[in-house]
Amino acid sequence: MNTPRPLSHADLLQLKRWNTPTIYNGWEQITKRAFCADGFNLEETRDFMPQMGPMVGYAVTVVIEPSNASHRKTLPNATSDYRLYLGSVAGPKIVVIQDLDKPRVIGSFWGEVNANIHKALGCVGTITDGAIRDVDEMTNAGFKSIARRLCVGHAAVQPVRFNCDVEVFGRKVSPGDLVHADKHGFMVITPEEQPQLLEASKFMDTNECETVIAAARNSSGLTTEEILDNLSTASRQFRENAEQKFARGGEW
Repeated sequence: MNTPRPLSHADLLQLKRWNTPTIYNGWEQITKRAFCADGFNLEETRDFMPQMGPMVGYAVTVVIEPSNASHRKTLPNATSDYRLYLGSVAGPKIVVIQDLDKPRVIGSFWGEVNANIHKALGCVGTITDGAIRDVDEMTNAGFKSIARRLCVGHAAVQPVRFNCDVEVFGRKVSPGDLVHADKHGFMVITPEEQPQLLEASKFMDTNECETVIAAARNSSGLTTEEILDNLSTASRQFRENAEQKFARGGEW
């Protein structure tokens, strides 16, 4: 199940140093997908642990339906089978959960116990379009959570399906996709995009710092006309740098 990955763990740690919008800036330069519509959440997310910063990992996927107690009778081994699946995938992992009850969320897959179990199995956090609970206890476990809302109970929650394509916050996620997420939302990086992601993100961040940001910050004592001229020159240089590297112009 564990196919070779183009990014080392050290690469992932470097990606984690930047926020998700910075990763988007690199991704849009290398993707063959529509950068105005693909690769990121289309619905609003809520980061319940923003103080933990970004998380990055490979998607392991689950579908739940907490309102439907019949799954416990028809799928009695689902939880143990799901944990075997989790253990078979190399980390770091982000658990991406599609809740079939949404928007009328009934119960949470997550709480103090499940956060600690998943942390032990190499997971660093979750993105769920359902709910979470035990926020303080999950934070104490070091398990980052991005979700639709909070709730009180767990209802009849258990895995219904796993290791399958899911859709959360308007975005399809497949097992093995690289996920980068923070308080702004999340990015889903397909396997073919992953090898160039780190270099592209580094380049575009440096490109901003050396051109448009530098011009904007170095404005003390200048007239408005001089500031605008400097910004125009810097924006032109930003585009030229991106075009030379990626044959694309970038944001500015």
